[in-house]
Amino acid sequence: MDSNVGEIELSVVFPCLNEEQSVGKCVIDARTFMADNGIKGEVIVVDNGSSDRSRIKAKHSGARVLTEKKTGYGSAIICGLMHSRGRVIIFADCDLTYDVYHLSKIYEPLCKGRTDVVIGDRFCGGIDPGAMSLSHRFGVPVLSFLGRCRYHVPVRDFHCGLRGVTQSSLRYMNLKTSGMEFATEFIAEASRNGLKIQQVPVTLHAPPKGRSSKLRTVRDGLRHVNYMIFHP
Repeated sequence: MDSNVGEIELSVVFPCLNEEQSVGKCVIDARTFMADNGIKGEVIVVDNGSSDRSRIKAKHSGARVLTEKKTGYGSAIICGLMHSRGRVIIFADCDLTYDVYHLSKIYEPLCKGRTDVVIGDRFCGGIDPGAMSLSHRFGVPVLSFLGRCRYHVPVRDFHCGLRGVTQSSLRYMNLKTSGMEFATEFIAEASRNGLKIQQVPVTLHAPPKGRSSKLRTVRDGLRHVNYMIFHP
């Protein structure tokens, strides 16, 4: 964990793999949110093996760029979380599918101490046309139902990529998974440690044209199921 924890109010973390088309705007939007709201903060981009100009775009836009050599969504986010210095941490995908200029609904409940963890709910907030495949529109609710039963939490959207946590709560969470199952582990760890979870509606936007999805429906789904079965 970064030795300078607590010196700033908010850290926004973006895991990144070949997102040169969008990462710069995400960084700028997050920094603008902080500036417009008088929040002392930082933006961290965790490069997870990009072969394009993502690192350059992120750095030029004002992000602190880290490198995580171990591949996987979970690996990248855990790296960013462990190096965050903010009292509140928000992490989001950097493909423009979430509006990171309007982070107040994630930030305020955590900043004001009303909750420990905030999870976005796309099914309540809205899904733009083309933003989610039919397989995920079916699979995410099913896996979320299994997660609710397994961990006894009323979370409707276990796989939303926009979330927040307080630094003090993060210290109780033993996060280890490297892949997409991190989304389930994050909620499971919050539940195991008695942390308060709040859900907020968020809108899922369609990614930029020409961007290829990194999700693998069957493989990723099985990773979530495997985690729920083999991790008490």
